[in-house]
Amino acid sequence: MFKMYKTNIETNVTEETTEFIRGNWINVVSPSDDEIKTICKNINIQEDFIRYALDPEEKARIDMEEDDNTILFIIDTPIMEIESGAKVYSTAPIGIIFVRDDYIITVSLNKNPILDDLVNKKIKNIITYKKSRMLLQIFYTNAEMFLDLLKKLNKETEIAENVLKNSMKNKALLKLLSLEKGLVYFTTSLKSNEVVMEKTMRGNLIKLYDEDEDILDDAIIENKQAIEMAKIYRDILTGTMDAYASIISNNLNGVMKYLTSITIIIAIPTLIASYWGMNVPVPFQNNPFGFIMLIVFSIIIGVVASLWLKKKGMLD
Repeated sequence: MFKMYKTNIETNVTEETTEFIRGNWINVVSPSDDEIKTICKNINIQEDFIRYALDPEEKARIDMEEDDNTILFIIDTPIMEIESGAKVYSTAPIGIIFVRDDYIITVSLNKNPILDDLVNKKIKNIITYKKSRMLLQIFYTNAEMFLDLLKKLNKETEIAENVLKNSMKNKALLKLLSLEKGLVYFTTSLKSNEVVMEKTMRGNLIKLYDEDEDILDDAIIENKQAIEMAKIYRDILTGTMDAYASIISNNLNGVMKYLTSITIIIAIPTLIASYWGMNVPVPFQNNPFGFIMLIVFSIIIGVVASLWLKKKGMLD
């Protein structure tokens, strides 16, 4: 589907419209082939520019078509989804297309929180005919959203660590693995977004006014901060997983050592009983207290073996 919005030049009020008018913002979400053809026919652009942004594997980049003076910006945005009752962190691309000096188009494969905020006017001072300002506000809001989700991801990590302290369950370890995977996505996407913003700053791709440059500077700073946070959280999480892997391995070794010691102690009376159970002459076979003597002897040997193993640290 797609919806169009236009800001009134006199009142600066942004409202939805159904006409293709110069200065429109066209928000495209999971469009059908017919909708893509309709948009491209009315504003005279190539369909590929919209389809690029609909590829879930597309990476952040800038593409230009000089023939029709169209610029495509693709950036990665952070998303948090619920899968099987658990929070999963990943990224999804969105496209921002500058069509000459006429239209700005935003494209996403699924509903995106940043574009939803634009539609719901949570991002202040959105003016559809100021395309450069709108792009930079998206950059800035995207960097802020990365910071916000990084804090939530770190909180999830702390919860999983507390669970692991009390019980070494596979579920908690898998949770940490999922969070580490999310941090990898975030780190990679943030670095790609940084390249796009730096290129926008240096490349003179769009017209920037003084206030626009300030917004872009702020967006780059926020993005760098998010990169540093993601790196720190990832290093901490990697170290935590390595530490718990060592703890689990050490616990397993301790259990195996303990079970081996118990096996040795149990084997002593079994060995003695085996000798006296043979069908050959043995000591104490005619002694009426022979059975009791063997029991006492087995217990003494078992206690001595236990004390020796305890001294060697095999029963700790």
